[in-house]
Amino acid sequence: MHKNTFVQGALILTVAGIIVKFIGAFSRIYLSRLLGGEGIGLYQMAYPIYLLCLAVSSAGLPVAISIMVAEKNAVHDYLGGQRVFRISLMALTATGLFFSGLLYFGAHWLIDSGIVRDPRAYWSLLALSPAILMATILATLRGYFQGLQNMTPTAVSQIVEQLFRVVIMIGLAVVLLPHGLEYGAAGATFGAAPGAFMGILVLLFFYYKNRGWRKEMKEARDKSIIPDSTGKIMKRLLILALPVSLANIMLPIVSNIDLFIVPRRLEVAGFAVEEATTLFGYLTGMATALVNMPTIMTASLAASLVPVISEAMARNNPDVVYKRTGLAMRMANIITVPSFIGMCVIATPISAMLYATPEAGPCIAVMSFGVFLLGVQQVTTGVLQGMGKTAIPFINMVVSACVKIVLSWNLTALPSLGVLGAAWATNADFGVAALLNLYFLHKYTKYTMDLGHTLRCFLSAGVMGAAVVGVYAAAYPVLHSNTLATLAAICVGIVVYALAIVMTHTVKAEDVESVPKIGRKLAAGIRKVDIFGKKEK
Repeated sequence: MHKNTFVQGALILTVAGIIVKFIGAFSRIYLSRLLGGEGIGLYQMAYPIYLLCLAVSSAGLPVAISIMVAEKNAVHDYLGGQRVFRISLMALTATGLFFSGLLYFGAHWLIDSGIVRDPRAYWSLLALSPAILMATILATLRGYFQGLQNMTPTAVSQIVEQLFRVVIMIGLAVVLLPHGLEYGAAGATFGAAPGAFMGILVLLFFYYKNRGWRKEMKEARDKSIIPDSTGKIMKRLLILALPVSLANIMLPIVSNIDLFIVPRRLEVAGFAVEEATTLFGYLTGMATALVNMPTIMTASLAASLVPVISEAMARNNPDVVYKRTGLAMRMANIITVPSFIGMCVIATPISAMLYATPEAGPCIAVMSFGVFLLGVQQVTTGVLQGMGKTAIPFINMVVSACVKIVLSWNLTALPSLGVLGAAWATNADFGVAALLNLYFLHKYTKYTMDLGHTLRCFLSAGVMGAAVVGVYAAAYPVLHSNTLATLAAICVGIVVYALAIVMTHTVKAEDVESVPKIGRKLAAGIRKVDIFGKKEK
C-alpha cells in the first residue's frame, strides 16, 4: 500500500481542503439566494444541534484511531492495527446509531422545550438524524487510513462527500421548496447523509483495493505479539479520543464568547445597538473567516503529523519526533508569516474587494497576526496528539479561552479600542494556546522553535509587504479599480516572497525533497542559491 510522507500527505489534504471550501462556498451562496434569510435561519437552527451530536459521537475518533493504528504498525503488529479498526468500527457504529436515534426521537422535545425556537425547524432536525450515523462511520474509516499514513483516501472521500452533499442539498431544496420553506430547508439539510454515505463508499473501495497488502502484512506480522483485549482497546480509544472531542466542542463555545460579550461591551464603550451589531459582523463574519483561510495548510500538516509522530514514539525514536516537528513548524511559518504580513498591509483594500466595504479593514489588520499564532497552535497540537498527550492541547485551549474572556470583556469596552479590543483578545487566545503547547513540547521533546528561520520568514515577508504596498499605491491610480490593484499587488507579492525565501535560504532543500517529482527539482535549484548558509555542491 502506498504510504505518504507527511509533507506529501499534508499537501494532499490541503488541496482537498481548498476544493471542499470552494464547493461549500458556492453552495452557501446559491442556497442563500434560493432559501433567503428565513430559510437559511431554519437550516442554521438545526445544524448546530447536529454538529454537537457529531462532536460527542465521533469528533476525536480519526485522531485516536490514527494514533493507535500507527502505533501497532510501527512495531509490526499489523493484525493489532486491523483489530483496532474493526473494534472501533463496531463500537462507533453503535454510538452513531444511538445519537441518530436520539436526534430523531428527540426532535419534538427540542422544539417543545424552546431550545430550537422555530417549530418549522423540526423537519430539518429529522433530516439530519441519519447523517450522524454516516458521519461517525466515515470518521472511523478516515482515522484508519490516516493511521496508515495514506492521506489520499481521506482527501478523495472529502471531495466526493462534499460534491454529493451539495448536489443533493440543492436538488432537494429546489424540489421541496414549492411545498413550503420548512421543507426546502429540510431538503437542504438532508444532503449531509447521502454525502457522508458516498464518502464511506469511496473509503470502502480503497479498503478492499488493499486486500493484497493486508494479506502480506498478515504474513509479515510479529507472531510473538499477544493481541490486546477488546476492553483494553476501547479504554485506550476513549482516553485518546475524549480530550479531542472536548476540544472540538470547545471550538463553538470559544467562538460564541464573542457573541455573548462583544455586542454588550461595545454598547458600554458608547456605540449604539446598530453600530455594535455592524462592528460585530466585521469581526466575526469577515475578519475571522478570512484569518481561517491560510490555516487550511497548517491544519493539514497537523493531521498528517499525528500518525508520523505516533509511529516514531512507538519505535522510541525521539530524533524523528524532533526533526518532523521542526520541519512542520518551518513549513507552517513559510505559509502563515507572509499571509499575516500581506493581510495586514492591505487589509482595507482586501476588505473592499471581498466584502464590498472597507470598514472591516482595521479588524482584518489586527486579526491577521492570529494567522501566524493559530498556525503554531495547530502544528504543536498535532505533535502533542501524536505523542498521545491529547489532553494537553485541550487544557491549554481552556486556559486560553479564559484569557480571551477576560481581555474581551475589558478591552472591548474601551472607547479607544472598541471591536479592535475583541480582535486583540482573539489573538491573545491563539497566542496563549500556542505558547503553552510549545512549553509542553519542549518539556517532552526538548524542541524549541528555530528563531533564525522564523526571523528569515519575517524578513522575506517584510520585503514582500513593502512590494505589495508599493504596487497597490502605483496600480490604483492607473487601473482605477480597487479589485484589480489588489490582485496585482497580491500576485507581485507572491513572486517577491518566493524569490526572497529562496535567496535567504528560508526554504531548505530537504523541506521540499519529499514532494514527488517536482520536489527533487526544486531542491536542486534551492541548493544552488544560499545567502545565509554554505553553498552546497
